[in-house]
Amino acid sequence: MTIAGHRPERIAEEIRHEVTLMLAGELKDPRLSAAINVTEVRISPDLRTVRVYVEVLGSDSEREATLKGLAGASGFIRHELVERLQLRRAPEIFFIPDRSEEYGHRIEDLLKKTKEHGEA
Repeated sequence: MTIAGHRPERIAEEIRHEVTLMLAGELKDPRLSAAINVTEVRISPDLRTVRVYVEVLGSDSEREATLKGLAGASGFIRHELVERLQLRRAPEIFFIPDRSEEYGHRIEDLLKKTKEHGEA
């Protein structure tokens, strides 16, 4: 027996898994050749809106091209999600760049510099 209140989280995890599989080899757009990592999927409680947070490795222009490629492939991804997860409605998908790891590295660098400066 499942708990009804956790359905959005379960579906978000399934969407993350399916989108990761699609990005690993099913999408043939050359703009999606960069290394893309799905870091998180957030879905609205009514299951109509999905925010897919992606980490894209590469330069800023490669990241921008990749996000355009993802936006272009969103219709295919929506269709595939409905088929694979047997959803009643195709959720609107938004791909959002996740730069949290970059921010983390920047904070670590700043802390190291502060520590080095304090010791000198």
